[in-house]
Amino acid sequence: MLIERFIPINGSTYHIRIIGIGEPVLLLHGFTGSSHTWDELMETYKDMYRFIAVDLLGHGKTSAPNCHERYRMEEAADDLRAILDDLGLTRVHVLGYSMGGRLALGFAVRFPEYVMSLTLESSSPGLPSAIEQEDRRKKDAALAARIEEIGVERFADEWSRIPLFATQETLPKEIKDRVREERVSQRAAGLAGSLLGMGTGSQPSCWGELAGLQMPVQLLAGELDSKFVRIAKQMADALPFPQISIIEGAGHAIHVEKPAEFGRIVVDYLKRRKYDGD
Repeated sequence: MLIERFIPINGSTYHIRIIGIGEPVLLLHGFTGSSHTWDELMETYKDMYRFIAVDLLGHGKTSAPNCHERYRMEEAADDLRAILDDLGLTRVHVLGYSMGGRLALGFAVRFPEYVMSLTLESSSPGLPSAIEQEDRRKKDAALAARIEEIGVERFADEWSRIPLFATQETLPKEIKDRVREERVSQRAAGLAGSLLGMGTGSQPSCWGELAGLQMPVQLLAGELDSKFVRIAKQMADALPFPQISIIEGAGHAIHVEKPAEFGRIVVDYLKRRKYDGD
């Protein structure tokens, strides 16, 4: 049975969807997404795992504060810990996609005692240099202003046409419509705040912390997403206990383009973590 919760945290209210039995898996969606990003994974494997899908700050039915400082990665990680504490969970598997993957990694660095395993889909530890961060902050600020100027619906159409999502053009119409519906359901203030507070340029770089992570980490990248394939390989070189999977014929959003294969890879990994006693 699906359970919905609204949890007040630090002046905001988070929307959480929970389903399933078994070891808990915390699910963190990407930019313009929501807890519904994970519907297929949750429905398929609810008899094996207890899924906790969070609408991140500014997304879905969670609050969208006007102050972009509230969206900072450190505060978002603190919010996740408060959610887990509210649910009585002290150890979880964590799966994050893109922006949610950056948050998942930030959470694991900040609160490693909560993380049984970490799965990062098309994610990065941030930008390594201050110059790159500043350049990206300017681009994120311009994009945030663009969203507030033209509104979410027009932005969603523009966003779907960026090169990162070119591999989704050949997907069936019903899948593309579902992705668009999730995007247009957002609020301009929430998306803008997320970019300004938790964008790649604003988040602290975690590259230096990778070597210290003692939990097993699974890295997923789509074969056609060359930038994130490169990043995944670099992360694997730095992590003590990595496993990397490059998914053939997929781009950035593997869970959208290859959902069945994505689910099998994720669950096979989780099964082995239990078997290994990690």
